[in-house]
Amino acid sequence: MKFILPKIYPITDRTLSELTHEEQTVRLIDGGASLIQLRDKTASSRSFYEDALMSVRAAKNTGVRVVINDRIDIALMTGADGVHIGQDDLPPDAARNLLAPDAIVGFSTHSAEQARLAVNRWTLDYIAIGPIFPTDTKYDAETLVGLDILHEARLAVGNVPLIAIGGINSSNLMSVFAAGADSAAVISELYQGYDIAETYRGLTNIATAV
Repeated sequence: MKFILPKIYPITDRTLSELTHEEQTVRLIDGGASLIQLRDKTASSRSFYEDALMSVRAAKNTGVRVVINDRIDIALMTGADGVHIGQDDLPPDAARNLLAPDAIVGFSTHSAEQARLAVNRWTLDYIAIGPIFPTDTKYDAETLVGLDILHEARLAVGNVPLIAIGGINSSNLMSVFAAGADSAAVISELYQGYDIAETYRGLTNIATAV
């Protein structure tokens, strides 16, 4: 299946949503999501595995693809479609060797130089850069990147799909696309007490109007 990066890239969060990853996945699918990242920094390995397994099963029934944050082992055991890995994780080529050759492999960067080095060193399905704006969803958040460096990264990575991440919501969404992002990762706004499916649809409508 050809990899197509959606305009809005949703990332699950059990703390903000107070829902399992499976429940979040189902609601995001109802909202039209085609690619979902499961991220969990606090659950035990067993708990995350069991929840991720149910999420992947729910997604596969609808043709939606699931990427696991950091945990290549869980991606492998659940049959997920790929992984999103960071600067301190196993390198992307090792991840691809462990998973299927056509697995989705995305990579986090925090500067235009990191983005440039990554695309020159590895074959990646996408690069993520951030945090673009202030965010509370990561305890180890890097120094803010901002829109100017996002634009520099756009020039640095060439045709490799670029995702902006960090503090992105409906009020600043258009600015990241104007700076050169192909997609925007959204977390907090999806889980602020509104209907997740409807919120995702609303963000997609804004993004596709850009």
